[in-house]
Amino acid sequence: MEQTATHALELAVREIERHVAAGGWDGPVRVFALVRTADALAAQPGLANDLEPEVLAAAEEDRHHLTSIEQEGLPDADDLEGLLAALSWPPTVHGAAVVVERVVLPPAAEESMPADPDEAVDYLMNHPERQDVRLAVGVLREGTTWCVVRTRNHDQDDAVAGAPDLVPGLIEAVSATLS
Repeated sequence: MEQTATHALELAVREIERHVAAGGWDGPVRVFALVRTADALAAQPGLANDLEPEVLAAAEEDRHHLTSIEQEGLPDADDLEGLLAALSWPPTVHGAAVVVERVVLPPAAEESMPADPDEAVDYLMNHPERQDVRLAVGVLREGTTWCVVRTRNHDQDDAVAGAPDLVPGLIEAVSATLS
């Protein structure tokens, strides 16, 4: 049964986040190329030997089905913004996904954060209301987006929230890598 591009991206981003979650918390930024599985198989028929039978079946049924390819040897960067600014993708890549962990505070706690960067980090890391979150954001060239968020306090697959627009700033940054 053929799905929409949004549904295919949602499935891919959720699968990527589960893959990263299997490695536990406190991991590095992870970056993935997203390719339409059918297109990848047409370009490289030998790829069929590396894919699970259920992936091959899904690709036959759904032209939107996506395969994620984790990127290794990423360029050195001081921060996530610098890393994403250094990335670009060939036309054979239909989208990209990024997984990153962050610490968030309720808005009232953010208002009390010290201006000094060193004091701010200490405040953030020791605040009793801090939440560790893992964000996974996927973007397709045509503009389709999907995001998921997992919290360390509710670290279960069925507690992962998802929507097309949960992390607008990260969506914009990932989109820029596809331009």
